[in-house]
Amino acid sequence: MSDPETDDTGEGSESDEENLRDNVGQRFGRLPATSADREVKGRASREEVVEFFNERFGIEPAVFEDFSFWEKGKGKIWIFAADNPSPVRIEGLGMTVLRTRQEHWKPTHSAVQRFGRHATKNVIDLSPEQAATFARGEDQDLPEWDGDWGYLIAAHELAGEREPVGVALYVYDELRSTVPKGNQEALSVL
Repeated sequence: MSDPETDDTGEGSESDEENLRDNVGQRFGRLPATSADREVKGRASREEVVEFFNERFGIEPAVFEDFSFWEKGKGKIWIFAADNPSPVRIEGLGMTVLRTRQEHWKPTHSAVQRFGRHATKNVIDLSPEQAATFARGEDQDLPEWDGDWGYLIAAHELAGEREPVGVALYVYDELRSTVPKGNQEALSVL
């Protein structure tokens, strides 16, 4: 069976190389190292993604050192704990980590749960009751937050450690839960 991205010799044709510069919804393309290396219009670079997590949440770039970043579709960024040739046509590769190509970049619920414990800023610490409300997917008034508006990491203390619960959107004194329906749960409050 022939690979549609190569000619009969297994080599890519010139038009195939041009197609690799396009964003294709069913194909993963590795993020370029820097914006100067960008070949696909609008695609974020690895440097921009790592910088976003560092600037917004204080997550050090070293946390992402052993990971590669990929885009599939328009702005859905995936993180993978290994390497692969690029591009690659598969259904999934690692986990989604970030949504770009919109006005405000949004980290995913999974990314916050996996990497949020490294965050040093824009983390809102919730009481057990507030965390339970958040985990159920419910919004709540929280005028006491005096930090940045926008996407935050919602966290609470569990066994003496700060544990990320998910992504929150904070606007106009309200903490909005963005916990996906499939991840919402009823937590018991002791």
